[in-house]
Amino acid sequence: MLIRHFRYFPVIIFLVSCNRKLVQSKASDKDGYRLVWADEFNKDGEPDTANWSYERGFVRNEELQWYQPENAKCENGLLVIEAKKETKTNPNYVDGSRDWRKKRSLINYTSSCLITKGKRSWQYGRFEMRARIDISKGLWPAWWTLGITQDWPGNGEIDIMEYYRGKLLANIACLRKDRKAEWYSNKFSTDSLGAESWAKQFHIWRMDWTEDYIALYVDDHLLNKVILDTLVNKDGSGFNPFRQPHYMLLNLALGGQNGGDVTATGFPRKFEIDYVRVYQKNK
Repeated sequence: MLIRHFRYFPVIIFLVSCNRKLVQSKASDKDGYRLVWADEFNKDGEPDTANWSYERGFVRNEELQWYQPENAKCENGLLVIEAKKETKTNPNYVDGSRDWRKKRSLINYTSSCLITKGKRSWQYGRFEMRARIDISKGLWPAWWTLGITQDWPGNGEIDIMEYYRGKLLANIACLRKDRKAEWYSNKFSTDSLGAESWAKQFHIWRMDWTEDYIALYVDDHLLNKVILDTLVNKDGSGFNPFRQPHYMLLNLALGGQNGGDVTATGFPRKFEIDYVRVYQKNK
């Protein structure tokens, strides 16, 4: 967590810093992994621009939210992505357009999607996030990755954490022969986890991505595991989108094709992230 008001006690700061590094070192030694990147979100204000940029506007899946940087901030050791109900004029509106991004004259909800594209990417490793998600109706929080080359879904998608309509999802997608997404998915009802009490707590999502498989976990419970050799694009290219670096995304979406109805949900709503860490095997 963020350390404050110790200007005159450098020894204490040093000890706390050493303790944190010791904890991280112990975690990185597990199974031969070492910490190669992390964002602990310990500095209040805007997220670190060395790590994150933002998606903007109406982006995908006919979702309700307009993405903007203003809805993401670091406070009290957390990255908080906040979905708000607010009305604005859509600057991309075109009268008579059939494009869902342009035919909406108004923006009714805002949120944020943070993305490491062009800044940070990784091939293989252990990815961890400690976070608390809101499971109210219509919300669609996610932590996921996309490959750096080829168009979706040929670039490969991994949904390490995804939630909507009462279910946690653990998804991996590559390209089908008809150029649509081929999904390797598992779904888990949050009712089986304790629903409201579960959602009030922070949980740890993890991906172990090796040269042999991708395995997805929450609180050390295996959600999905797929052998890497089965994830070759089926377009005849022989390209495996999971044998290339991926960048990550963190977002809180609303409604759209999968999120559900938000009309019974009060706003604002939050997706709170304590940390995101990437480990890789010692060479």
